[in-house]
Amino acid sequence: MSPFLSVLRSVVLWLCASLFVAGIAIVRPKRLYGLWGNAVPRLRDARRELLALGVVLLVSAVGRGSLQTISELFGLRLTGFIWALEGNFVAWLQQAFATPELTMYFSSVYVYGYAFLLAFPFLAYLALPKTTTLRRLLVAYAFNYAIGLALYTAVFAHGPRNLNVGTSLLYTHNPEFSALTSAVNETTNVFPSLHTSLSVTVAAFAVLTREEYPLWTPLAVWLAGSVVIATMYLGIHWLTDVIGGTVLALGCVYLSYRIVDPDEVA
Repeated sequence: MSPFLSVLRSVVLWLCASLFVAGIAIVRPKRLYGLWGNAVPRLRDARRELLALGVVLLVSAVGRGSLQTISELFGLRLTGFIWALEGNFVAWLQQAFATPELTMYFSSVYVYGYAFLLAFPFLAYLALPKTTTLRRLLVAYAFNYAIGLALYTAVFAHGPRNLNVGTSLLYTHNPEFSALTSAVNETTNVFPSLHTSLSVTVAAFAVLTREEYPLWTPLAVWLAGSVVIATMYLGIHWLTDVIGGTVLALGCVYLSYRIVDPDEVA
């Protein structure tokens, strides 16, 4: 089995197990049971938002190589500017805090925790009687990917690991992860950090829906914060990328609430 398929299989198995446990503990069996006859109608109700997200993901997957070429030819070259702006912050972060235990934790969070963080809200909000929150989440995801793809095309910038600012801890301690990340990312896809923007998006939704899922809110905030730190600790993103990702996330959440049933509270 190829390294890519091996890592992908482990992520899928982890994701299925974690969704099952979290579904029982957070969504609760009663709501999960209610999905038996309501999942299809609810998905049908969210078909436009699902289609929009699907189109954006398809464009990203198919056009990533071509857009990367456009970025290399015409994109704003901001690597030097970002480095001059924040200096060796990433290197300092690693030197100050790096330990084998933290590296293992942040590497796992960056890959496995991130997958769970993005997938669980879909299950949780699909289990709600009304599809408003689910549709808002899908729209927010679509905006994140669409705007992120546009910015990746407009900005040509390398991450800290490509300039030897700090150490690429993710790949140093987990070389097999490179097979997965290289399949979905380009080395110049750094501004903004989509790991940050999507994680903060999920955390924001968790806070906004804390009355429905009070146990999910602290877990989502913790995981999202861990992912944000991991992007820098592992030498993948600059602090500037993280700030840009956070702004993008909050903007996408705001837009989703403005577009999908703006008069509804939940």
